Amino acid sequence: MSKMKIAIIGCGSIANNAHIPAYMKNEEVEIKYFCDIIKSKADAAVEKYGCGIAVEDYHEILTDPEIEAVSVCTPNKMHSTITIDFLRAGKHVLCEKPSARTLDEAKEMQAVQHETGKVLNIGVVNRFNAAVNRLRELIQSGEFGEVYHVYVSFRSHRSIPGLGGAFTNKSIAGGGALIDWGVHFLDIVMYCMNDPKPLTVSAKTFSKLGVDMPNYVYNSMWSEETKDLNGVYDVDDSVTAFVRTEGPTITLNGAWAQNIGVSEMYIDFLGTKAGARLNYGGDFTVYTTACDSLVECKPKFKECDMFQNEIDSFIRCIKTGEKLPSHIDKAIITATMMQAMYDSSEQNKEIVLA
Repeated sequence: MSKMKIAIIGCGSIANNAHIPAYMKNEEVEIKYFCDIIKSKADAAVEKYGCGIAVEDYHEILTDPEIEAVSVCTPNKMHSTITIDFLRAGKHVLCEKPSARTLDEAKEMQAVQHETGKVLNIGVVNRFNAAVNRLRELIQSGEFGEVYHVYVSFRSHRSIPGLGGAFTNKSIAGGGALIDWGVHFLDIVMYCMNDPKPLTVSAKTFSKLGVDMPNYVYNSMWSEETKDLNGVYDVDDSVTAFVRTEGPTITLNGAWAQNIGVSEMYIDFLGTKAGARLNYGGDFTVYTTACDSLVECKPKFKECDMFQNEIDSFIRCIKTGEKLPSHIDKAIITATMMQAMYDSSEQNKEIVLA
């Protein structure tokens, strides 16, 4: 049986750290192309992984009848354009998070997916995380009673990525801490709560600590190779928000950078029978009562490689027609919430969604 041929569009960190290794471990696929506008990155991938053809322009791949699917791992600016081009060329797409810079771009992607019928999944990889799925099962089974409120914290000391580069340029990234980190945290909440409809959003974003780039002090920096102190910094480095949904209310506090030297990356689910704190990327603790006593427990379960699960599920759903939890129809809900947060901050008012 011949292997499914796929292409990697964008050969940066997320491609090399997650997508490519996962595809290499899947025996049902073969990487035919590595594509990057910086040709040396594509060349390096060919050499590193010992397969594929390096190309600079993704348009060269669009008409190749052998290519069935692609992973889009480019900066956010190109997500919608590249995804739509491949969908219309008859290819299935796994696009990294966020789906796009704006809700309008994400909606266009969704519309073209509906038009073409091809798979379009978004890289909300926590939906393939073992701890998140175990917690979701407990919540959905009624073990927590009514989950009436969720508190979200994604706060770090001074962790602005690639200062002055693509991460901090709104025209490229669409936003900062909210769209880069917040998308994952909000998506976990929506997934665990079975995607309740958001009703109203009130938020404020701040761009404070990274503005004076030459004097920004830090210990380490993700994607430091993209740093450009002569570049642009016009995105949010922190955000606070309150959301009403048809299910629980949600409060959110997030920061790439804050003058508090403690990292707080967790989500609290508050229910009438029990609650839980999920440590991002880690395990969770359940707090409840039994025998007139306060009880806390930390479930033990088999860990998994969530990126491998994501890629394997993407390939499987292409073959079976299964609609994954990471489908664009689900991701559009989080995109709607984030757009409302940015709009609320800019307009200084609550945004009514429904």
